[in-house]
Amino acid sequence: MTDIKELLLSRIRDVADYPEPGVMFKDITPLLADPAAFTALTDALAEIAGRTGATKVIGLEARGFILGAPVAVRAGLGFIPVRKAGKLPGATLAQAYDLEYGSAEIEVHAEDLTAEDRVLVVDDVLATGGTAEASVRLIRRAGAEVAGLAVLMELGFLNGRARLEPALNGAPLEALLTV
Repeated sequence: MTDIKELLLSRIRDVADYPEPGVMFKDITPLLADPAAFTALTDALAEIAGRTGATKVIGLEARGFILGAPVAVRAGLGFIPVRKAGKLPGATLAQAYDLEYGSAEIEVHAEDLTAEDRVLVVDDVLATGGTAEASVRLIRRAGAEVAGLAVLMELGFLNGRARLEPALNGAPLEALLTV
């Protein structure tokens, strides 16, 4: 695992003062542009999907789509996008959540999840955990089981794991990298 961690870290670029002064943004686009690194990432996340017994993968808008879709294909599972409110046609389930300044809402198509599903949530970064926590609540409201949450990178200093663990109720939270 050390080799993959080194490969992934070597392809993540720090961008100072983005999106605002004082923030060090972790840009994954160089990783996505490198076929070896992107394949290694996809394989690692697909292995987690297999280990958790997931039947479907949810990707959180927007970079979770980029990571989650190939993970689902590699693992032989269905992929479901969780979108910002108002982006999906048809009947949806919505879940509101609080942000540092204000609130937001995410949605999933109501018919995409069933009681037979075990769902792995995939995203690029676990920061404060608000969106991930809302997705876990949304999955359960749809009647499905949460198989776990897998992310490329956890920003440990933002304490998202502490916020998420009660909502996960024993389901695993796996981060390939912690920064």
